[in-house]
Amino acid sequence: MLHFWAAARCTFQPAFTVCSASRAALLTGRYPQRSGIKGALFPWSKNGLPASETTLAEMLKTQGYATGMAGKWHLGHLPEFLPVNHGFDEWLGLPYSNDMWPVDFDGVPLPEDHRKKKYSPLPLIDGLETVDTIDTLEDQGMLTPRYTERAVDFIRRSKEKPFFLYLAHSMPHVPIYASPRFLGKSGAGLYGDMMMEIDWSVGEVMNALDDAGVAGNTLVIFTSDNGPWLNFGDHGGTCDGLREGKGTAFEGGMRVPCIMRWPAGMPAEKTCDEFASTLDLFPTLGTLADAKLPKTKLDGIDISVLLAGETSLKQKREFWYYYGTPLCGVSDGRWKLVLPHKHRSYVGVEPRNGGHPGPYAKGVAKKALYDLEKDPGEANDLQDQYPEIMERLEKMAARARADLGDVEKGSK
Repeated sequence: MLHFWAAARCTFQPAFTVCSASRAALLTGRYPQRSGIKGALFPWSKNGLPASETTLAEMLKTQGYATGMAGKWHLGHLPEFLPVNHGFDEWLGLPYSNDMWPVDFDGVPLPEDHRKKKYSPLPLIDGLETVDTIDTLEDQGMLTPRYTERAVDFIRRSKEKPFFLYLAHSMPHVPIYASPRFLGKSGAGLYGDMMMEIDWSVGEVMNALDDAGVAGNTLVIFTSDNGPWLNFGDHGGTCDGLREGKGTAFEGGMRVPCIMRWPAGMPAEKTCDEFASTLDLFPTLGTLADAKLPKTKLDGIDISVLLAGETSLKQKREFWYYYGTPLCGVSDGRWKLVLPHKHRSYVGVEPRNGGHPGPYAKGVAKKALYDLEKDPGEANDLQDQYPEIMERLEKMAARARADLGDVEKGSK
């Protein structure tokens, strides 16, 4: 059997561009609309990932895997929705995003009339029990080492059997901070300190795999749930030339880095230009673990042949871009049809720095066709040059609408 290690932060497409919906898709291999997760959940939300959904942890447990999680969950904070009731043997982490607390982004206490005062202190939960609260930025700075310590301990305790670890760091989601060991050490500001600590965390996990003697036969996947929150400036990251950012269905919001490592199963020095999605992790890991896939419809594709060294998939790709309930676009992996829709925008507005968000602009996307291989920044509309591709993708959009809907048609 294989060991799997996955961290919820090649190029990948998440199925959504905000936290909860993106994580639902990663763990189930299904568009989040199918599980009723259509955006980000809040501390007062009454819903969460339904028991009817099969998670990666539940699937791998059928093959004898130990299943552990450390970090941000964000798929329902009520007990019935927490990780230990979705196939994980153990979990230490936050039930939702680390900005959902009664403190400003820069750690300054808020006035009583501020909208965020309705939040409670962030609960750090172990299994089903709250074991601490996160009240200050200094508390936030200890999340990365606390998650890392739990992850390393889980590997040490589970090395004698197959295991699946889902390590979902709360950062670089704002507010950001670092532990005293890394604070002020990067020379690149607080964002650099925080990323330096996440890099250290990955190293600690890799060392634990080496120490356990399982590194060669462990598939390590490092990726993210959505693109950068650009209006946070020096605390928000960069999309490196892609269009827009988090909270949009453009490539800046939907395209994230991905690094995989599996010495026993992946050949070195191979290049693959195929489109892949976090939706694909569920069927792929199921295949590699010889697990029986659930009978519910899966939207991901088994990409295990790509991991084995193949450079293309035989199965045709369909990817549907949603933000909320409107269908914002469709793609076959190379060609992307953007459909008319209203959206938040980072264009023409200045971000703020130091932990505070700048404003959003309001954008209206027009119908357009882009060649993502040559134009990942979505700058050159080619719909007039390729009417046959437009027709094919329009049919794909019709299939998406028939399946998942399209509540808001947007503006022409």
